[in-house]
Amino acid sequence: MQNEENDKFFNVINRFVGCYSQDAARETRNDPDCEYPFVAMDTRQVFAQMSFVSVFLGLDQDNPAIPPPRLLDVGCGIGNVLLIAEQFGFDVHGFEKDEYPFRVAIRLMGEERITQADIWTYEGYGDNEVIYYYRPFSGREQQLRFESLIEDKIKTGAILIANHKNSAAIDKDQRFERLSPTLPIWRKIRAV
Repeated sequence: MQNEENDKFFNVINRFVGCYSQDAARETRNDPDCEYPFVAMDTRQVFAQMSFVSVFLGLDQDNPAIPPPRLLDVGCGIGNVLLIAEQFGFDVHGFEKDEYPFRVAIRLMGEERITQADIWTYEGYGDNEVIYYYRPFSGREQQLRFESLIEDKIKTGAILIANHKNSAAIDKDQRFERLSPTLPIWRKIRAV
């Protein structure tokens, strides 16, 4: 019965997020030849990923961490992932380049948590304990360059939730350890 109730809850959320996804696709100012407009990840998957990381970090909603671990959503779209992560006890922040989803994210999360920025020029990757992304680039070359950028810039000890990676090289990279056999989650364990 619990799973059926959860499915109903997730289906409602996905419908709301889907509505914003359609608007974002219509309003996008991204270059469609290489960048995706806002595309929402299934809420069930986001929930599973945030749950896993919160358990791994030992977060307890009855005794919140002070300060809570900072989570950055790279290309946060409308902020839907941030809403879920916040419920697990993360100090959530995101940035988005595309105007329409950026404005929605500010309305949902507040100006102090959302920045309008570009992936290539953003300078705060190393300030976070957790980095989340859902593949921002449609072109393989650009996506691979982005993945390398993130993996180089995050700090040692940080957790990476990397959805729809193009490269499996991280699994052989001595700087990282995979935390889950089924979820795309790694921890940076050394700088080089």
